[in-house]
Amino acid sequence: MRGRGPQPGDGDPGRSPREHGQPRSRRRPPITFQLLALDLDGTVLTPDLRVDERDVAALGRALAAGLHVVACTGRPFPGALPWVRRLGLVDPFVCYQGAQVRAVDGSMLLDHGVPHALAIEVVRWCRERGVHVQAYRDDQLLVEHDTPFGRAYSAHAGMPMHVVPDLDAAMGPTTPKVVIVAEQADVERMLPEVRQRWAGRLYAATSMPTYIEFTHVDSDKRRALQFLCERLGVSEAATVAVGDGRNDLPMLEWAGLGVAVADAAPEVLAAADRVIAAPGSGGIAALVGELLST
Repeated sequence: MRGRGPQPGDGDPGRSPREHGQPRSRRRPPITFQLLALDLDGTVLTPDLRVDERDVAALGRALAAGLHVVACTGRPFPGALPWVRRLGLVDPFVCYQGAQVRAVDGSMLLDHGVPHALAIEVVRWCRERGVHVQAYRDDQLLVEHDTPFGRAYSAHAGMPMHVVPDLDAAMGPTTPKVVIVAEQADVERMLPEVRQRWAGRLYAATSMPTYIEFTHVDSDKRRALQFLCERLGVSEAATVAVGDGRNDLPMLEWAGLGVAVADAAPEVLAAADRVIAAPGSGGIAALVGELLST
């Protein structure tokens, strides 16, 4: 738990921060937050891909008050954009697990892809084990085989799957990320192995229980969010980041206020400064209300 100054929702100073879901920290003058960074799946979106209208309305009030609200998602750009628009967001956003920062019109502000040679190492490792693997080029989802795992990912992401004869030839010089899709137990079994195998060369994260996502070793949500904040003239201390997955940990630990949702991964809950209700329960709306009242 990181030390912070007073945060939205602080209560009676005679009670412990734990009772309020707040960080254990010394009190300092309150910070005016300027940017709210939101993971999408599991944070704003429910498992069945719904948004809470209370959250949408609250985000509209935040924007009207001058707060920057940005999405920070592992989703590819085409899979994120409809939700960014649904939420009424206008600022550039982080996609592809931090590999890219894009404007809503598609303009590229940051592009830090996995080099072809490294991507093919992962692809070949998966081929040898019969594991579903996919990559991307020009915002297209590329697979070598039409599998149930690929179809499930395609449906969830809201983007078509393109079957190609050879990912080696189809990917191009870089790909934003390489993704393994497998059963949750297999993901947990493979994750330590792949992290050790590509340590210092690739960043491997899990955004969903059935995904392992490989990005450039210097690409994650924290670095992409930091880039975006610098572009918008917002300091780390004035940033709020909200997420639920292990891939959200870097940005929650970096931001001035790191917020987890109630059903987040245990290590995310442990690292967060505070916890809000799960998606569909008005947690984002309540947080926005507190931010606007400070």
